[in-house]
Amino acid sequence: MPTVSEIIDQMKSKFNADAAAGLDVVFQFDIEDGDTYNVTVKDGACEIADGAHDAPSVTLIMSSETLVGIMTGETDGMQAFMGGQLRAEGDIMLATKLADLFPV
Repeated sequence: MPTVSEIIDQMKSKFNADAAAGLDVVFQFDIEDGDTYNVTVKDGACEIADGAHDAPSVTLIMSSETLVGIMTGETDGMQAFMGGQLRAEGDIMLATKLADLFPV
């Protein structure tokens, strides 16, 4: 199973620029048993950074196991949210765009 840092690194190569057209958002990933990362999607480009962002559009809070499951397609993000494995703060509707921006 890949690590959280490997999953975050892979996001850049999986990025779908077409799905990002017109977006200017920041996704923050707070990994409860790990680190925090932020992903800025702007002008069809994607930048990934370690640490918290000053003003994320949406913050997704989960365990490393949940993040790896969602990003590898083994776990459905909506089911994780409904089951309490994933919490969101901010514009939670943006979280639904992650599957299009970073397809499995």
